[in-house]
Amino acid sequence: MDAGQWYRSLPRFTRYWLTATVVLSLLCRFELLSISALYLDRSQIFGSLQLWRCVTSLFVFPITPNTAFHFLINCYFIVQYSTRLEKDQYSRSPSDYLYLLIVTAVLANIGGLLFQVNFLMDMMVMAVTYIWCQLNKDVTVSFWFGSRFKAIYLPWVLAAFEFIFKFSLASLLGIFNGHVYFFLKFQYSQELGGNALLETPQFLKRLVPDTSGGFGGFGVPPESRAPPRAPENPWGRGMTLGTD
Repeated sequence: MDAGQWYRSLPRFTRYWLTATVVLSLLCRFELLSISALYLDRSQIFGSLQLWRCVTSLFVFPITPNTAFHFLINCYFIVQYSTRLEKDQYSRSPSDYLYLLIVTAVLANIGGLLFQVNFLMDMMVMAVTYIWCQLNKDVTVSFWFGSRFKAIYLPWVLAAFEFIFKFSLASLLGIFNGHVYFFLKFQYSQELGGNALLETPQFLKRLVPDTSGGFGGFGVPPESRAPPRAPENPWGRGMTLGTD
């Protein structure tokens, strides 16, 4: 498969995400755009109403000789985990995956503003990775030096390495954001028997119609542990980085 075929084989929103990240970051790297006008800056957003920063900070990343490898790893994670999540879990309902990205982007902005994180790529990548790992928790993954463990532990290992070597909280915030989505989308209704709290808005459903409807594919949401409810009346109402 050549580069063009590989690029076109990426699912739609993963392809958009990767393209925006690479293009915007390279434009800033070669000083065709000023990165100082694009990163998340609380004083500029609230003081000068530079609201575009809430969007551009999701994609732009400061590429330097010291950060280039980290940037490539993040891009690799987008390709691997976002592709798996979009193709396998959300293949029937692309609007649900678009809504996942929107929700995690909003949470990343909130976390970035509260903890003064200027670039939100790490948070977004970790949130998506966390969600994939939760939905595929029994998959065995490989890590550095031949270590192997279940996918459910992967986000915590990555966050620990980032905290140790960079003293950064971005990945931990990403895990928190991913868990908020996972809890509201799956755990609350499946495990606690509550009503669905995170349904995709109808305007997104109309904008990006379902192919067959609903959630499906490789990996499943958690099994319900809530007791069944009696009716009220008769008429009723996921080749990843480190996988084998």
